[in-house]
Amino acid sequence: MGNMPIIYVVSDSVGETAELVTKAAVSQFNGNSTTIKRFPYVEDMTDIDEVISLVKMDQGMIAYTLVKPEMREYMKELSQREGIYTCDIVGPLIDQIQQASGKKPLFEPGLVRKLDEDYFKKVEAIEFAVKYDDGRDPRGILKADIVLVGVSRTSKTPLSQYLAHKRLKVANVPLVPEVDPPEELFKVTAEKCFGLKISSEKLNQIRRERLISLGLNDTASYANLDRIKEELTYFDQVVTKIGCPIVDVTNKAVEETANVILNHYYKNIARN
Repeated sequence: MGNMPIIYVVSDSVGETAELVTKAAVSQFNGNSTTIKRFPYVEDMTDIDEVISLVKMDQGMIAYTLVKPEMREYMKELSQREGIYTCDIVGPLIDQIQQASGKKPLFEPGLVRKLDEDYFKKVEAIEFAVKYDDGRDPRGILKADIVLVGVSRTSKTPLSQYLAHKRLKVANVPLVPEVDPPEELFKVTAEKCFGLKISSEKLNQIRRERLISLGLNDTASYANLDRIKEELTYFDQVVTKIGCPIVDVTNKAVEETANVILNHYYKNIARN
């Protein structure tokens, strides 16, 4: 059994597509991770010469996305001559589409990224969720598409990230009886806020498990039933004052809660 080779991901653009496909392929070799080196923005033959010599030294292989036919041809010829394993990821598919459609491709590098504005929106939303996580900066509440409100351990952070992957900017606000909620919470459209409700028993169980996983004593007030009931009463008072929709997350997976919120959002907010 040989070792996994270093794989050079070579692209005339950023190389994301090639890297994604390469990782998907490597994942089939259970437990055998490998080094993937990205070599982006390959624009001419000398770049290919350079990468071939590096791969030869590393005794690696190449996975590439090059859209210009002359570049693909050069990569193919040179790697064959040097005895290097290569995989043309996008070329054969372009050829097949050309044959099936009778149309000529544009042969323009980087079009995927131009098309994929969604990608940028997603990155922006993920960064937003991180920046305005856990009430860090209440100004985020006014900039957000969605604001999640709940006591500690009601899946606010994973939910924010899940919704960010759907390109929505989410701020989340933890409610603690000893701390007044940020005033911004009462300035935004109530429809944009979602109160995350949970049963005291379920929350107690989650918090106990959390404390144990941190190696702490599970009798701390954080997981005390009376304390939890006090927090949930406070939660009820705040969300009633906001007048926002409430989602019961007690027995819901993050995806289920997210779908409830997304349906409500697209029905009531996105249309307005």
